[in-house]
Amino acid sequence: MSCTRKFSAGKWALYLALAIVLIVQLPADVYGQAKVGTAGAKFLDIGISARAMGMAEAYSAIANDVSAIYYNPAGLTQMFSREAMFTHIDYPAEINYEFAAIAFPVEALAGVVGFGFYNLNTGDIPLTTYGNPQGTGEFFAASDYAFSVSYARSLTEHFSLGGTFKIIGEYYDDESARGWAADVGTLYDTGYRGFKIAISIVNFGPDLKMVQQSYPLPINFKFGSSFNFIESPDHMAVFSLEGAHPSDNLEQYNAGMEYWYLDKFSVRVGNRFNYDSDGFTAGAGMKWPLGEASEIRIDYGYQDFGFLREIHRFSLALAF
Repeated sequence: MSCTRKFSAGKWALYLALAIVLIVQLPADVYGQAKVGTAGAKFLDIGISARAMGMAEAYSAIANDVSAIYYNPAGLTQMFSREAMFTHIDYPAEINYEFAAIAFPVEALAGVVGFGFYNLNTGDIPLTTYGNPQGTGEFFAASDYAFSVSYARSLTEHFSLGGTFKIIGEYYDDESARGWAADVGTLYDTGYRGFKIAISIVNFGPDLKMVQQSYPLPINFKFGSSFNFIESPDHMAVFSLEGAHPSDNLEQYNAGMEYWYLDKFSVRVGNRFNYDSDGFTAGAGMKWPLGEASEIRIDYGYQDFGFLREIHRFSLALAF
């Protein structure tokens, strides 16, 4: 019976892997034309993990920390302790993005619960007019935010399901738009060399309305996989792939690698394909134990942003 179960799991893993290869190889033209500029609340597309960005955000099949509330809520089931995380992102024009989250197992719910906060802030922007192109002396600001709650649980030894519910707000001077969105994710762990398959749909929800104009959310469907191609007491390396079908653009593909030495020091590299400007990514991370049951993690992620130069991400996480 044990051999039959292993064969069945391996067979389905092979089928799923072949499906991913087919999706990645299909030309983008098959799916139609891009609809750039047709969705709002685009801050929801900004990756919140320096670790994930170092791997080009080919991360939905890895997502084994608190950042899973953004990348794939089903990944929260890989957490066995409480975790808190904070990320800061420097954007051009002095725009800042902040993310904070906490997640923890809840025995009474037989799963893991997580909470997140997202905020994009432009700071004060000088108000200009045709008559005063250098500024009127007045200022305005724009900001976006989201609050989220996530829940995930393992349905079988190999299969997990998770969901996230988000309250969204966008503010432009005296105007605002509010709404909600939901994410649903799945994770299948074959049990062989870390080979995992993930499927998720994110930012599903009703249109937002600013003044008299309504606009849809940036819904995205993702299909990813990861595989440990090096496993030893001192060294571990994982390769991951992800394909995405956004509602407002052509198909996009991510590929990344992560290498760990002594489970304390890591380096990452990746590439994003068919995006508007960026492509190459890289990063590094470190872990420090804090006593017997806690550790602190620091990660850095670099993102080539084309004409807008580069984006730097810094994440700090605490497991306790």
